[in-house]
Amino acid sequence: MLVSIIMGSTSDLPVMEKAAKFLDEMEIPFEMNALSAHRTPKAVEDFARQAESRGVQVIIAGAGMAAALPGVIAANTTLPVIGVPIKGMLDGLDALLSIVQMPPGIPVATVGVNGAQNAAILAAGMLALSDEALASRLKAYKEGLKQKIVKANAELAEVKYRFKVN
Repeated sequence: MLVSIIMGSTSDLPVMEKAAKFLDEMEIPFEMNALSAHRTPKAVEDFARQAESRGVQVIIAGAGMAAALPGVIAANTTLPVIGVPIKGMLDGLDALLSIVQMPPGIPVATVGVNGAQNAAILAAGMLALSDEALASRLKAYKEGLKQKIVKANAELAEVKYRFKVN
């Protein structure tokens, strides 16, 4: 397996499944687990310390409120950790600030609130550095994003208003 998706509880699944769907689409092996930095701290530490030996290369960790999970994981591994702040209290600002404000030496890459899909895209980009087939799939995905906008713009050109000039 290459990517581990960790969430503080299964109530985070509706957000974190966006990462799973993207990894699945990119054909990247992954695992998903619920571990709590506050309720199961020993299990989180054990997970982080053993992840590399199990073949994990990137960890995506989603958490809300105090959002300690990504930081605790990062403190116990040298693997890259991508934090996903989960919207809960304060529209997710509390989780965002908790994840992004890590002390020197314990970095956690952080995406936007509920940005699990972007976390998966970032993880894919990291893995694609040493996997040409994955790099090709990721390039095709990004080209598809471009084509969606080109198509949308062409459709907008057909929308008529009395004072619209294009």
